[in-house]
Amino acid sequence: MKKILFFLLLSLVSINYAQDVLDKIAAVVDNEIIMKSELEYQVNYMIAQKKLNPNNPDIQKQVLNSMIEEKLLYAQALIDSVSVSDEEVTRQVEYQLTVLTQQYGSREKIEQTYGMSLEKIKRELRENIKKESLIQRLQEKKFGLIDSGRRDVEEFYNRFKDSLGVIPEKVKISHIFKNPRTSPELKQKYRAFAEAILDSVKHGADFAEMAKKYSEDPGSAANGGDLGFVKRGVFFPEYESASFALVKDQISPITESPAGFHIIQLIDRRGESIHTRHILIKVKSNDENDLNTIEFLSSVRDSVLKGKGTFADFARTYSDDKETAPFGGILGTLYLEQLDKHLLEVTSRLNDGEISFPKRVDYNQGTSGYHIVYMERRIKQHQPDLEVDYADLKKLTDEYKKQKLYQKWMQEIKSKIYWEIKL
Repeated sequence: MKKILFFLLLSLVSINYAQDVLDKIAAVVDNEIIMKSELEYQVNYMIAQKKLNPNNPDIQKQVLNSMIEEKLLYAQALIDSVSVSDEEVTRQVEYQLTVLTQQYGSREKIEQTYGMSLEKIKRELRENIKKESLIQRLQEKKFGLIDSGRRDVEEFYNRFKDSLGVIPEKVKISHIFKNPRTSPELKQKYRAFAEAILDSVKHGADFAEMAKKYSEDPGSAANGGDLGFVKRGVFFPEYESASFALVKDQISPITESPAGFHIIQLIDRRGESIHTRHILIKVKSNDENDLNTIEFLSSVRDSVLKGKGTFADFARTYSDDKETAPFGGILGTLYLEQLDKHLLEVTSRLNDGEISFPKRVDYNQGTSGYHIVYMERRIKQHQPDLEVDYADLKKLTDEYKKQKLYQKWMQEIKSKIYWEIKL
């Protein structure tokens, strides 16, 4: 999803760029055109990002070919009657706007950054999201079922093993994560504060003013907590459940989500879209809770090292990371280059079978705490090995097969759909 958002934002910037350039057509694909300004913007961006030689004429050819193929895929999606629902597109648009609001702090700053009104940004996002979604759906339909078997992987390995290069060092790690804010006493403290604000609102305090004064949602507090119209599926389930249960202008009881405690008012509802405002009170840790969490994780570490249970069993029982806890805390087998700075620092000190001491970590947006990391296995840099690297080799085999099919398929599309380079 981040990759999609990046290219959508890039397209918004290139639209403004095109307005300031004397333009002409670079290529025509079916019923669409590629302007020279769009091409130049993306060429310059690629050169800057990848630090390429700007005098290399092949760069423009590569970028233009990529842009042409994208439009060909869109045209083919229309021919094949591939569809994506308006609800899906609207949900993605609202999600992207939520991400942008969190990034820039307010919707006004988004407008300033991209030099266009929010409504125009939404229209451009909607058009690009729909096209991107149709292309993705088309490719999934064409290549989604590719799944290489053992023989395919072996053939790929035997054919390319001498050209695959060295496999970088990787580690198989697990963790147990604890959030100090989950203690009942601490949560009750912040719930009581939220209840006091709710009581004030019920007794006549202005909701918007209370949101500006107390809400800890940086994306909406300045606007009186107003979140605008949002499609179902964007907010936390707990927030949506409480919001959809309200009638117009009604205020919810205190609602808890992973973000904290919400006071929600339903301003309007249109089918599966809701317009709400809220006051968010975040649950913040304190020194005593941090110390208790560190002591608890230290005791878990000692118990595992003394053989009183496996790391996986303790993770299933105690970890607050709900995504990995059911699987024994497994984070996966990861290349060192895939690790963030924190994990890289922690794992660099561990040998096989060792467990780190508790370390503070910002695990997800708005979620921080402490964790201990178990080094199940460190796999040093090595030549490709069919058994050790089977999962990675299978991914490479799948991708190789997709590329071969894609190239053949694209030639077929190019022979059926009109396209022409005008430069």
